[in-house]
Amino acid sequence: MPYGRGDAEWNDLATAGLDFLVRQAGLRKVTSYTEMNATLARRTGARPFNFEQDGERRAMGALLEVIGERNRPETGVMITALVNYLDQNDAGPGFYSYAQRIGFLRKGATADERLDFWATQVGAIHDYYARP
Repeated sequence: MPYGRGDAEWNDLATAGLDFLVRQAGLRKVTSYTEMNATLARRTGARPFNFEQDGERRAMGALLEVIGERNRPETGVMITALVNYLDQNDAGPGFYSYAQRIGFLRKGATADERLDFWATQVGAIHDYYARP
């Protein structure tokens, strides 16, 4: 039972989340954690994540990793780069930690290196899914 949610609910959240991010990529858009959360709740009927609680923020991060692992074998990039903090043009720290764990970003990368990496990932996932 991941993060207090049943296996079926967790799977539904991951499936809906990946579908949403693929659609965003096809439109060459990014999204926010807030929009992602609302979309997941609407599409699955699951309760939204409560970002005021540390455990719920960690749960969303874990869900994004599941989504990324489902997509990365096909695309070779991190579709989760499309999820940003509200009103910011950057991913969260969990995105960069995940990128380092899977060997996409070197440990100790500077802020500029992280931003360049993120922008490259966004561009690559947009290019993969966007229709000409």
